[in-house]
Amino acid sequence: MTSSMAFQLGASSSSSSPSISLWNYDEFLSFRGEDVRYNFISHLNHALRQSGIKTYIDNNLERGEEISPALFKAIEESQISIIVLSKNYAESRWYLDELLKILDCKERMQQILLPIFYHVDPSEVRHQKGIFGESFNKLGDKLKDNAKMLIWKKALKTVADLSGLPLANFRDDESEFIQKIIMWVNQKIVKRMPLRVAKHPIGIESRIRDIHQHLSIERNDIIRVLGIFGTGGIGKTTIANDIYNQISSQFEGSCFLRNIRETSKQVGGLIQPQNTLLSEILGTKLDINDVDRGVSVIWHRLQSKRILLILDDVDEMVQLEKLAGDRAWFGSGSRVIITTRDQHILDKSKVDSKYEVMTLEDNEALQLFSLYAFDEKEPLKDYIELSKQVTKHAQGLPLALIVLGSDLKGRNIDQWKSALDKYRKNPHRKIQSVLQISYDSLEVSEKDMFLDIAFFFKEEPLAKIMEIFDSYGFYPAHGIQRLMEKCLITVGWSGDEYVWMHDLLQDMGREIEREKSSKDPSKRNRLCFHEDVREVLEDDTVRVTKKFLDFTFTSFL
Repeated sequence: MTSSMAFQLGASSSSSSPSISLWNYDEFLSFRGEDVRYNFISHLNHALRQSGIKTYIDNNLERGEEISPALFKAIEESQISIIVLSKNYAESRWYLDELLKILDCKERMQQILLPIFYHVDPSEVRHQKGIFGESFNKLGDKLKDNAKMLIWKKALKTVADLSGLPLANFRDDESEFIQKIIMWVNQKIVKRMPLRVAKHPIGIESRIRDIHQHLSIERNDIIRVLGIFGTGGIGKTTIANDIYNQISSQFEGSCFLRNIRETSKQVGGLIQPQNTLLSEILGTKLDINDVDRGVSVIWHRLQSKRILLILDDVDEMVQLEKLAGDRAWFGSGSRVIITTRDQHILDKSKVDSKYEVMTLEDNEALQLFSLYAFDEKEPLKDYIELSKQVTKHAQGLPLALIVLGSDLKGRNIDQWKSALDKYRKNPHRKIQSVLQISYDSLEVSEKDMFLDIAFFFKEEPLAKIMEIFDSYGFYPAHGIQRLMEKCLITVGWSGDEYVWMHDLLQDMGREIEREKSSKDPSKRNRLCFHEDVREVLEDDTVRVTKKFLDFTFTSFL
């Protein structure tokens, strides 16, 4: 008989994948007997509720032969079950059947189970010895059902073999014991809380579906590394959050290391994410204080564990080398997901597959914008055309749609028109700051090439751009490739190869140049607005370089 057959009792048709929506209770408290109900259980239940833990406790003192469907449902809807194994626990078939149901939920639904050994030793439960065994044997003599007794024996051995909490370890100090239980439950609940995905997850479902095909979760005999890349604000982290929520429970351990780019630049560098990775997976703090030692510890402690690891916002190879440098660091069936703006990092790390997050379709973009601007899936009648202008400006970038929708919410039509004019000339600061991260990571010559494309060469033939950049000593073969890897430009076909750039990235580049001297355009290296160009050319005191004239007239002719 398989373990699932042995422990299944009154199984429902609920999904085997746990979801926060299925958990009506944080914790189900299973116990038996007057010897614990009015003292230990009462105090434990009070402490759980004081901690804000939603607990189901069965206060029905009358017991029949069968467990009610309502009780079965309560067990299934609890993310944690605590079983208090006391001296008299095993003398009731009711509680032994309750135990079978809990073990079934642990296997099918990844329910968390904590055995509490209250004035009994785990070995007494495992082998049905001592007073605990006497109670169990009394039930057997009364029931005269050897098959059922064997099932219960197996269940008791299984629960005794789990990592539980014996009261004896706390010198029978019930107050200290209860506080330890509360700490344990709190940690488990926090770990199981789903990551925030998005207020309005428009377009995420289809992208998640595509990514699932790359992950091959059903295969436990391989380790797969997936790279998710795209420009800033495209939704890489949001998608990674959703994936983590959906599949993390299927692994022995899971960890989401976010903002690695920022964290690695703080005091301690990559030591902090190394410690987080180990503590999240192992459930204990190791306090690593040397990054190279951390590499060895990760390999030593995790090589046999099937884990899910998400490395969010990676921008340097050393971050991967110190956190997930080799597949051999993790057990068979593990999955590593990397999000980055730099496709080249994924190529160097030899990921198994890459997934580029694309901008939203027009209908998706309009819906997302409308939800933030109007709290409706469609724009209000008088705002339809203006909304379409805004979504055209945002060009399907989720960050821009959310920021602009929130910014315009509750404003009248005249304010919308004024804001649109402003957006076209001066990008919104929140959008600018996110997009500029990729620009800031470029070398000086790469920054110059990006700005020149933003001002003068968008939608121009690649061959023409390469020739001009080469004449100015920019090493364009390398530089253009870097801009593509950073998702700052793309090269598309239309008879010849043409360079394309998202409008908001173009606006970001123009704003970077404008901020060099917002009041005096003659102090800038590039101009894009006619009034600025005219002002500079009509000023006899301004020295204009040949490069400026070449690029400017190329743009305006």
